[in-house]
Amino acid sequence: MRASLLRTIVAATERAVTERETKVPLAGLRVDRAPRRPAHAFRAAFDGTSLRPRIIAECKRRSPSKGILREAYDPAAIAAAYEEAGAAAVSVLTEPAFFDGALEHLTAVRAAVTIPVLRKDFIVSRYQIAEARAAGADAVLLILAALSDEALIDLLQAAREFDLDTLVETHDRAEIARAVDAGAEIIGVNSRNLHTLKVDPNLARELAAAIPSTVIGIAESGIRDATAVSSLSAAGYRGVLIGEQFMTAPDPGAALRELLDGVPDGGAEDRSGAKGSPRATRPGGVQGTPPEI
Repeated sequence: MRASLLRTIVAATERAVTERETKVPLAGLRVDRAPRRPAHAFRAAFDGTSLRPRIIAECKRRSPSKGILREAYDPAAIAAAYEEAGAAAVSVLTEPAFFDGALEHLTAVRAAVTIPVLRKDFIVSRYQIAEARAAGADAVLLILAALSDEALIDLLQAAREFDLDTLVETHDRAEIARAVDAGAEIIGVNSRNLHTLKVDPNLARELAAAIPSTVIGIAESGIRDATAVSSLSAAGYRGVLIGEQFMTAPDPGAALRELLDGVPDGGAEDRSGAKGSPRATRPGGVQGTPPEI
């Protein structure tokens, strides 16, 4: 999305959050009644070694770049199909004005699946973290391009207080460094350029080496087939997030199953011993890019 559009969405989100908090203060969200989940279930889905690619399958009705993706949109049914097909987690768009999302969608998905659920939105306040927990989320997305370093650290802390994991979305080396410095444990690399809306299919692979081995890497955007999944797994990513490819398919669950069936066994292993990983290793065992010459 264009940087100006990002600012527009963030501004609209800030206004909407203020309105919601005025109507229902933080204390009224009744986080204590939220469906109980094991702490860090989202992170656990991508920890360790796995011979099966770990997919975060997304429920999203619309996007600013593509418009309506799915007219008949039933996120709970779609999520259940994803789980049956082998998804490691489900991402649910909850932003209403630009993506036709709603917190009610997340609540419905939480009731329909047992796998971890990620709230994908433009998170700018602690109130939204509490909303996510009250709706049953296991994790929230934090888009680094929309946050200052101070805001990122505050939201990471708020998520910890609510036992939620965080997927910190980045787009370049500088943002990855900021995320690492803030203490992010799961970093996503979104291959979609925020200025042009175009996807660079090579970006995630190019940036893989910038993610320390102690951090879980997730590749996002433009992942359309088993070959891409295998390549990203070999580069060291422990998971991939796929949305539009499934949302535009006649049967999203079947599309996920077909993709998983097409990935050779051994295509996804723990980054600490990933096959074919191009990462160099910094002193102290932290992987990263070799020095420039």
